[in-house]
Amino acid sequence: GFIDGMLFRRLMMLAAPIALQNIISFAVGLADNIMVGSLGEQSLSGVYVANQVQNLLGMLVIGLASAMQVLANQYWGKRDAARVRSIVGMTLVFGLSVSALLFGWAMAAPESILRLFTNDETVLPEAMRYFEVIRFTYLFQCVTQVMMAAMRVVERVKIGMYLSMVTFSVNVALNWVLIFGHLGAPALGVQGAAIATLTARVLECAIMLVYVRRVDNRLGIRFTNLFHFEAELVRRFFRFGLPVIIGDITWGINLAVQGGIIGHLGASATAAVSIAGTIFQMTGVLVYASAGATAIIIGQTVGSGDIERVKHYARHLQRIFLLIGLFSGLALWLVRTPVLSLYNLSPEATRMALQMMGVLSVTIVGTAYQMSTLTGIVRAGGATHFVLVNDLIHIWGFVIPSAMLAAFVFHADPVVVFALLKSDQILKCMVAFITVNRFKWIRNLTHEPAAQAVVE
Repeated sequence: GFIDGMLFRRLMMLAAPIALQNIISFAVGLADNIMVGSLGEQSLSGVYVANQVQNLLGMLVIGLASAMQVLANQYWGKRDAARVRSIVGMTLVFGLSVSALLFGWAMAAPESILRLFTNDETVLPEAMRYFEVIRFTYLFQCVTQVMMAAMRVVERVKIGMYLSMVTFSVNVALNWVLIFGHLGAPALGVQGAAIATLTARVLECAIMLVYVRRVDNRLGIRFTNLFHFEAELVRRFFRFGLPVIIGDITWGINLAVQGGIIGHLGASATAAVSIAGTIFQMTGVLVYASAGATAIIIGQTVGSGDIERVKHYARHLQRIFLLIGLFSGLALWLVRTPVLSLYNLSPEATRMALQMMGVLSVTIVGTAYQMSTLTGIVRAGGATHFVLVNDLIHIWGFVIPSAMLAAFVFHADPVVVFALLKSDQILKCMVAFITVNRFKWIRNLTHEPAAQAVVE
């Protein structure tokens, strides 16, 4: 058949809860966006600016979690739970160290951080009021993300979905009370939104820890056994995991630089990008979830040593990615006008947001194919360096320079700048197609010694 039905079902069983979890997380973002947006463009821009730091930390923690999953998925393919627990413990230690450093900086010099992302004096005070509270979420966010990634390795994907439902309810209810001052509470504006998010993050972290300790019986994490590190595992984590971590950090820096470029094009462009981005995330959930689910399937299959099955899966998965991309692009195109009518925007910002979503409805097809292929198959299969190098060449060789020229030298329309910032999603497709179908990426990272584990 054109698509392997069994594989498709397994992919969807893993992807659906991840997608649903992401939808709920982004729905929190959308609700935040709409409630804060009703306070005006300054407040919306202020929250966007303050969240850039969180996005950077988020990318870093996701990078650590992805690096952990590349190695842990392969060990779980061999059912080596003790090694998986060690890898989770290492990830937690690194993640908490970085979160603590960033939190320290955010406490010591908050204004200097915010000025990296905006030079608009009307936006800074709002950004500051939000940032003063939101910086306390960093450590909680780290623990939750790492533990959730650990549960995905052992295919416990539903806990993330249930967790998101709880945080959605808490966050939106508290937003309504604290932003606008309902039920006798003071109307705190953007600070209310930050308090609501912080409360949800603390609750989320607490539930996750109880689940991992009391409910999960696959991995059997005890907080004492998380911190037994073997030197060989640490070496392997950094050898194969470092390209993944660096890749996600540079991706985070890339997004922050993109945020900076857009932020200097004025409040209308910033608001338009913020909205287009939020709606893109909502319609792209299946794209990202299928990449995550693919990494679990490919990693475990490579770890189990069944190379023919790995190749069979890789061929069929590419077809599935294309279908998901076309479906997501169509969905984005159809919802863009009705969703925009929910916002209170200037005609200029509305025009830009509509056009930007038009751009995204095309590039999402590329994203669905190349990102799922490169991170879900090639990287999870063991070729962690390749994805990093490919990203660096595209982003810093073309995307950022061309967008900066368009914005600051040619003073092009913000929509043109935006299209250039997204162009790598299409450009990477050819590289992805050639690389994945040569099968040089299949590497069993669990072999002793790891150096001989290349399948030609």
